[in-house]
Amino acid sequence: MSLLSVPFVGTGADTALHVIAGIVLVASVAAAVYGFWRFHEMPINKAHSRNHQQIGLITALTWIGFIWHWVWVIAVIIAFVDIEKAVANLRDTWKQSPNTTKAEELES
Repeated sequence: MSLLSVPFVGTGADTALHVIAGIVLVASVAAAVYGFWRFHEMPINKAHSRNHQQIGLITALTWIGFIWHWVWVIAVIIAFVDIEKAVANLRDTWKQSPNTTKAEELES
């Protein structure tokens, strides 16, 4: 066997290996597209599971996020952050005086 000869060329095994490689390539691309789609739909699924009030906004931002990716990040933030609780925590932090601790406020 010389260095220039390639095994299985022009045989049935060659054709079978090309078919298998084609199937693996198509399956890999399909799996990558499906995974990207599932990851991209994550904000919508989270909003539905929490019965979020802004499901329409999150859905629209997710679809726009396919073109402008930074919009998808906004959809994720809206879907995962509880805005009411975040505002309440921010308000309580702002009202808390710098000389008192949280434990002292709870005692009074």
